[in-house]
Amino acid sequence: MRRYAGLVLFVALCMVTGVRGVARADPVPVVIGLDAEFGHQTSTSAPAIRQGILVAIDEINSRGGVLGGRPLMLVERDNRSVPARGVQNIRDLSANPDVVAIFCGKFSPVVLEEIPVVHQIGIPLLDPWAAADDIIDNGHTPNFVFRLSLRDGWAVPAMLEHAGHRGLGRIGVLVPNTAWGRGSLKAAQDYVGANQGMTITATKWYNWGDTSLLDKYLELVRSGANVVLLVANEREGSILVKEMASVSATGRLPVIAHWGISGGDFRAMTGDALDAVDLVVVQTYSFAGPLDERARSVLAAARRLFGLNGPADLKSQVGFAHAYDLTHILARAIDRAGDTDRAAIRDALERLDRVDGLIRSYDPPFTPSRHEALSPAQIFIGRFTPDGIVPVNGN
Repeated sequence: MRRYAGLVLFVALCMVTGVRGVARADPVPVVIGLDAEFGHQTSTSAPAIRQGILVAIDEINSRGGVLGGRPLMLVERDNRSVPARGVQNIRDLSANPDVVAIFCGKFSPVVLEEIPVVHQIGIPLLDPWAAADDIIDNGHTPNFVFRLSLRDGWAVPAMLEHAGHRGLGRIGVLVPNTAWGRGSLKAAQDYVGANQGMTITATKWYNWGDTSLLDKYLELVRSGANVVLLVANEREGSILVKEMASVSATGRLPVIAHWGISGGDFRAMTGDALDAVDLVVVQTYSFAGPLDERARSVLAAARRLFGLNGPADLKSQVGFAHAYDLTHILARAIDRAGDTDRAAIRDALERLDRVDGLIRSYDPPFTPSRHEALSPAQIFIGRFTPDGIVPVNGN
């Protein structure tokens, strides 16, 4: 039944992208798996990753596919942000011998649970969003995990550097009681310890599903903080913004947020409250503002394939951009490997030449000692606008 469902998805995709020969199911497609949080109530990250992959597949297939004419296809599974579901999805996707690699989604706790299974099976796991350092620093040799995304160890220093540029040195930390929160706090502590004039006035923890963060925020205010370092996804971030907007303007601290809040339609979730709060967010890419030729072409393909009217309709733009570039890198590795052997593709990912992408030119994307395709140089601090997130002055 799963193989039949995958074939239906492939046929539908080929009707969109124009791959020929589908009626004969020839040539045999090369399959990419995607395990992400499609069933999560507020997340837009999984659809964005899917769209980025499909736009790249459209381009690759229009040029003849991979391995001398085999089209790429995508098969997806929904983990609903539940680690056990993610692990089972990895097993289910890997059971199809035509699946050469699997993309993951936004939630680091899910991905961290999947890593042992990925290495047990021996299939490349490609990360276009999840930022926990240990996803790449996982201790496995050979390492089957490759990331084109932000890394917590880069994000928090960039957030605190921005605070320093604004003269905000008394940091109130608000983090989830998860591995993501603990890792982010450690990164903040390390940064503050190495930079005179900065101090963490207090740290407050919250749990997923909390319906109010106001008491924790007010405790940070009372601790003497002059800025909040927020590590949150869109649900908890929107709760905080709306609660902050309800207090006196003199009691609203600036907020520097990790990028989890951009994994949903944050502007719609916060409404007018967002305009009442001084909030910025760490990012790596945006379609808002001037676009180069490659970005215009990609955006035009997204309009054609998904009926979008413009950048404002493209949610979670970093996930889209990361997945798009990572799919092109994977396609290059498949051709470099010369077949669909998963171990050979893993090895090829470490040996590629330059790949010109949407976000940057990757020269090379990965090496045997570096499985991060991005670097701190791609990070910027931005604000939400109707068209997306635009860089602020003084990054």
